[in-house]
Amino acid sequence: MSSTAKLSARERIETLLDNNSFVEIGALVTKRSTDFNMQQADAPGDGVITGYGVIDDRLVYVYSQDAAVLNGTLGEMHAKKIANIYRLAMKTGAPVIGLVDCAGMRLQEASDALTGFGRLYKAQTMASGLVPQITAVFGNCGGGLAVLAAMSDFTVMEKADAKLFVNAPNTIAGNNEGKCDTASAAYMAESGMVDMVGEDEADTIAKVRALVAVLPSNCEDDAQDECTDDLNRAMNDFKTESADPAIALSDLSDNGAFTEIKAAYAPEMVTGFVQLNGATVGVIANRTAKLNAEGKKDASFDAVLTTKGCYKAESFVKFCDAFGIPVVTFTNVTGYANGAGETKGIAIAAGKLAYAFANATVPKVNVVVGKAYGSAYITMNSKSLGADLEFAVEGSEIGTMDAELAAQIVYADEIAAESDKDAALKAKAAEYKKTYNSCENAAKRGYVDAIIDADEMRAQIVYALEMLCTKKELRPSKKHGTV
Repeated sequence: MSSTAKLSARERIETLLDNNSFVEIGALVTKRSTDFNMQQADAPGDGVITGYGVIDDRLVYVYSQDAAVLNGTLGEMHAKKIANIYRLAMKTGAPVIGLVDCAGMRLQEASDALTGFGRLYKAQTMASGLVPQITAVFGNCGGGLAVLAAMSDFTVMEKADAKLFVNAPNTIAGNNEGKCDTASAAYMAESGMVDMVGEDEADTIAKVRALVAVLPSNCEDDAQDECTDDLNRAMNDFKTESADPAIALSDLSDNGAFTEIKAAYAPEMVTGFVQLNGATVGVIANRTAKLNAEGKKDASFDAVLTTKGCYKAESFVKFCDAFGIPVVTFTNVTGYANGAGETKGIAIAAGKLAYAFANATVPKVNVVVGKAYGSAYITMNSKSLGADLEFAVEGSEIGTMDAELAAQIVYADEIAAESDKDAALKAKAAEYKKTYNSCENAAKRGYVDAIIDADEMRAQIVYALEMLCTKKELRPSKKHGTV
């Protein structure tokens, strides 16, 4: 998108909100600084437009930085205006949406501008877990503004012109923007900093509206719409789709509505929102393949937990728990990713994911759709970790490890005594798989509540969440955990 096609700060607000719904607050507020001859600079609104309006008839608060006024730089009064709408949002229980296009801190205001950043961070912290915070980046979002975006619940970037950075590409030793544009939307999406990327400004704004549509307005609200889909609709293609949850979850959701979060980051772990019986549900699934529109495989992934995948799922679980959104997991995992890079952090990441699931008090359902081996399976919202209900699709496996590997250990002496060791190993592996790795064996011990047909997936999950909708679960009295 060329610069001439860029929307103004006010046009972005008008495009985001329902027609004629925007009410401006603080229109006459302007800078107080007179240093560096700042009294001569015209600064209407101090470079940011703030106010409230509605999206699909739901109240939201919004601020839009105006790059045409002092390059949209953040100064004392600029920050004060944004902090004011945070104050109102927390009182009324409505989301805050920031439309960012800012050259950074206003250097002429020095410590006043720095204090403004601190007050904004404090406001975001107080609002965290109380109301959703969404940041959309259309131009520059550098330095302290990048931290502001990171403290939001969701960040959306425009693909062509948006830049998000703490240190600009050209300031990094040995790098420049032409070599590696570390501030680009694509780079930030792959790093996990950005949740969604819009093709242009209109698409970016549309993605923000889509997020608001599926999120509750606050931690005490319910994200509930009328359901027009058949609750008992059969999922006849689930077995072929399950390798790529992004497709399977669209099939699962009411009218195919699946909003994926952080699609470019750790693609082996899929996170996002579906709607079931009109209610928003957070979904997390292991992915083994990425399928294109023709159903052909574009990429393959091992059925393992990775460091990035664990961090991606952990932050998503914490958001869902904070806002009372039920969590459904689709487990197909055989262990942890191996290698020097993964070894550095996988234990910490897996520990954080296990903690997030165990600590969450929202309704939790786990569905084993493939293989579920070892402690990696336990980490993926298993019943022993605290899932309220656990289902297993017919033919799925639950056990400590692959049957052949297990047989080599537990039947080592018996296999060694046979003349045809390969045949003995295969026989013992089959015996071990049937006895110890079958979902039926787990169900007999109460670790699985029901073995279901894949076609019945939607109905079974809908009924389970309907039963769990009044769930209340207490935790030991303490300030907070430390994991």
